[in-house]
Parts: sequence; C-alpha cells; structure tokens
Amino acid sequence: MSEPWLPPPSARLRAAYDPDRFRADGHRVIDDLADHLRAAVTGDELPVLPWQPPADAVAAWADDFTDEPSADPVAVLHQTMAGSIRLHHPRYLGHQVPPPLPAAALADAVAALLNNGMAVYEMGGIATPHELAVVGWMARTLGLPSGAGGLLTSGGSLGNLTALLAARQAKAGHDVWTEGSVAPLAVLVAGTAHYSIDRAVRVLGWGAGGAIAVAVDDQHRLRVDDLTRALATAQAAGRTPIAVVASAGSTATGAYDPLDAVADFCAAHDLWLHVDGAHGAAAALSPHHAHLVRGIERADSVVWDAHKLLAMPALCTAVLYRDGEHAYGAFAQEASYLFARERQWWNLGLRTLECTKRMMGTILYASLRGYGVGFFRDYVERVFALGAALAARIAAAPDFELAVAPAANIVCFRYRPSDGPEPGPALDALQAAIRTRGRDRGRFYFLDTQLGGARWLRTALMNPLTTSAELDGLLDEIRALA
Repeated sequence: MSEPWLPPPSARLRAAYDPDRFRADGHRVIDDLADHLRAAVTGDELPVLPWQPPADAVAAWADDFTDEPSADPVAVLHQTMAGSIRLHHPRYLGHQVPPPLPAAALADAVAALLNNGMAVYEMGGIATPHELAVVGWMARTLGLPSGAGGLLTSGGSLGNLTALLAARQAKAGHDVWTEGSVAPLAVLVAGTAHYSIDRAVRVLGWGAGGAIAVAVDDQHRLRVDDLTRALATAQAAGRTPIAVVASAGSTATGAYDPLDAVADFCAAHDLWLHVDGAHGAAAALSPHHAHLVRGIERADSVVWDAHKLLAMPALCTAVLYRDGEHAYGAFAQEASYLFARERQWWNLGLRTLECTKRMMGTILYASLRGYGVGFFRDYVERVFALGAALAARIAAAPDFELAVAPAANIVCFRYRPSDGPEPGPALDALQAAIRTRGRDRGRFYFLDTQLGGARWLRTALMNPLTTSAELDGLLDEIRALA
C-alpha cells in the first residue's frame, strides 16, 4: 500500500529557515545594534527618550498584516531601535533596568535560537547545568549554607510569589497544596516593600488583610520594634502569620532593612524570613557594601534579580532557599508526562511555575565566565558611587532637598528654590511638572515618586558609564525645566 502523500515544505517555510539568509540578516542587525550602542554611549545631543504620546506611537505602527511580506524585517528592527528608550545613554537615570552587558545580548540571541525549554533535563541538558552553577554561585555569594539551592524564574514578581508558596507549605501547619487553606494566613511586611508582595498575597487568596503593615523609620527601613505589634494585630484578626518579608534594596528609595534583627525576630517566633533582594542583593559582591545585606544568609528564601545590578537582559531572577529542599514545597503536583513521582533535582520544572522556561541561566553563565566576577563587582561599586555622588551634589545645592541619604544607587530628592512654594500641594505639583516636561524633552530620563505623602523626584543610577558631567547636567536640566 502506498504511503499517504505529503507535500514538501512551502517556499516560504524553506526561505524563513535558510541559514544563508539568517547570516546576512544577522550581520545587518549586529551592525545596526553596534551603531545604536555607539550612539547611545557617546550621548552627545541624542535624546535618551524619543518620547511619543501613546496614541501617536500606536498610530505609527500599522496593524494591517497581510499574507505576503509587507516590510523588510531588519528595517522593522532598525525602526524599533530608533524609537526605543536608550538605556546605554549616560543620561539614562530612570528605572531600575540596567544597560545590559552587550555580550549578554549575544548570549540571549543564542538562547533564543536554541530555544531549549527548561522544564525537563532532556530538553535543557546544557542549560540545566548552567542554571545550577549560577544558582550555586549566587547562594554562596550571599553566604547561604551548604545545602542551599533554588532556581531561576522570569522576574522578581514571580520569584516573590514562588518563595511565598514555599513559605506557605512549610509554615501553614498542614499540607496546603493538597488540602487547601484551613485558616487565613498572613505575612508581616513594610509598606515600602515592592507591590508584588501584596499582589502575591492576594494571588494566594489571603485577601487585603493577608499583608500586615509594619512601620518604617525615617530612613524608610522596616522597624523591628514594630514587628511584635504587627504579629499581635494579625493574630487578633484571626490570622496565622507565617513569614516576615524584608527588603534588601527597596524599590522606592533603595533602603535595606536590618536583616540580622529581623532574622532574630523570625527565629524567636518560628516565622519564615523572606528577603526581597531583587535590586540590592548584589551588594554582597562588594567588600565596601556587603554590610548592607548582613543577615541575609539567615533568610529562608531570597529573591535576587540578575537583570538589575548584574546587568543581564530581562528577565532573570534567582529564587534561593537556605534549605534547597524547600524549593519542592512551592509546587507539589504530579505531571506524569514530564516528571517521575520522586524528586528529581535535574528536572527544574518541579520547582517553578514555568514549564517552557528560557535558557536564562546560560546568559548569566556565559557572562560570568567571559567577564569574571570582578566585572560585576566593579559594576555594583560604580553605580553605588554614582548614587553617593549625586546625593552629595543635591545636599550641597541650596535649591535642592534630599529625601534621605541613599544606601545604594537610588536617590530621591526635590527641587525647592528659596522663592518657591512650601511643602504641600504646590511643591508636589512643581515636581510632577518637572518630571513630565523632562520626559517630553527626553534629554535626561528620571522619575518621580510618592514618599511620606509628598512628591519627590527619583533616579536609579544604573549606567556605569555615567559621569560627573551627567550628574551636574541633571541638576541644571531640572532648574531649566522648573
């Protein structure tokens, strides 16, 4: 009997996978990216942010996709580069997103083409050892003990949720994964913590009362002396507190909570200690700044973003556990087509929400091998020094006011001329107007934020090539905008 007829791949399919076309397009894209990088690094009068109102930006990109090609894909990428914010520009002083290490972008391209899923070892036989190696290095860097472990996942928000799932399984007093929640649970957390903590609590089904607020001091750090009150508040509301969440580099100000003292409280009350070190855990790399994370080695779980102060492309977040066995508590269901019933350390999908996970560990592994730990130490120390230098300029300027002395590379301040408004709505409105005009102009990129009920300007100094000239220029730019 003849076999059923199968038509050959279409010409379009063959052309799309043609290695020679890929080589030619790849050379063009790399040349464009190198030109983009050179222009951004040198700065000159190139805007950091080529701002477009959202409606104009949407209108500029046609959505009338047709059956046949309607544009050169490399030209589309060129246009994308031209219209994107330039993180490698020395006047980029905005969000906690780094100018990624260019070589890491090449590793990212390799990971994208190989596209090895990371749920099971046989689909990621090279990327799995890479991930385990970088997770082990990160755990050792933080001083976690032998037996620590963890995984990489896509972002700090997912990392915080994963860690709190493990905390729930470990501290709820019963098998929540199998039996469900028996009593309402809660975590104790400062109001300055990243919003993903509150979001994770609500995803876990604990509602608005699941995050019990802990007071902060005048440096925006969690007050350990308020933890006892917060614990009693949770218990009085009929909730079972299972964890304290502390920050190592908060989003708003870069503040570091007193981790050693928080760990003492957790030990005394049998609570899980989770440290959100997404931004600031990298301080452990520097002998000058490692004191900021003293006590982090006592945490039950830590989240650390490599796509912040390790200069990796987004997203790449480590979820680290003091006891690596706790990683299996977050997700405990059976998926027989992927996993055997026993714990298989080589199948990372047992410990993460993601199944088809990108080869993010390969990108960090290649960067650590190619540039050495010293590069990352230099990066952290440089951007922290930039934060201190900007704060010193602000403190010395009679027309500026510093919100708080920065612990890291995040600086909050406001423009307050002697003939300007007193603190209140008018001064807040002035900061908001400066921020909006600065965004529209695009010469410098900085933000604003709300602290203690007042509006402040905010910078995250993520570019190690930023210099004194840009710091001085920022203050001059704000004066001109005002």
